[in-house]
Amino acid sequence: MRVVIAEDSVLLRAGVQSLLADVGIETAAAVANGDDLLVAIREHRPDLVIADVRMPPTFTDEGLRAALAARKEIPGLPVLVVSQYVEGSYAVDLIAEGTSGVGYLLKERVADVADFLEAVHRVAGGGSAIDPDVVAQMLSRSRDPLDGLTARETEVLGLMAQGLSNAAIAKTLVVTQGAVENHISNIFAKLGLEASRNENRRIRAVLTYLDSTAVRA
Repeated sequence: MRVVIAEDSVLLRAGVQSLLADVGIETAAAVANGDDLLVAIREHRPDLVIADVRMPPTFTDEGLRAALAARKEIPGLPVLVVSQYVEGSYAVDLIAEGTSGVGYLLKERVADVADFLEAVHRVAGGGSAIDPDVVAQMLSRSRDPLDGLTARETEVLGLMAQGLSNAAIAKTLVVTQGAVENHISNIFAKLGLEASRNENRRIRAVLTYLDSTAVRA
């Protein structure tokens, strides 16, 4: 088996390469950024790509974007993402066209060498290896965050999104301002918006509403 590794940490990159070599897996190239990853994939046509998500220069999604681009050029190219973070949205992108030959593991799980090597062989063979924490995050993203709201709470949130004050919402719905405040408190709780000095819960609730309605549209 020949692999291409993309990891910006020199120590991790060398460690994975050494680990694979111990079991007879050849590293065709080991790179530190998304651009070089795509070049290496095109040049070596590996049996498997092992890539981090966040790499230079922006440390956002360079590694995954390069891997996804490579899968478009080489349909079915096995890709095993190893990330420090649970990136639910990236995992969804990765498996959007099917789970054959894809994996997403958290780096903390890689400490178990046997499990990591088993995932390497499974993904290279066309199977899948998705970390349970990543699956949970994906499932939570797949649910509409507004599903838990009552009809009245959704109505109140919609009026909040229009920029109405509590008093204006109360007047529109012909209820007391206290009732509106109770509805808003319930909305915050159901959306998991805890009080914070650095974030405005009202704005966050409105953004959640707008994002959800945009998806449904």
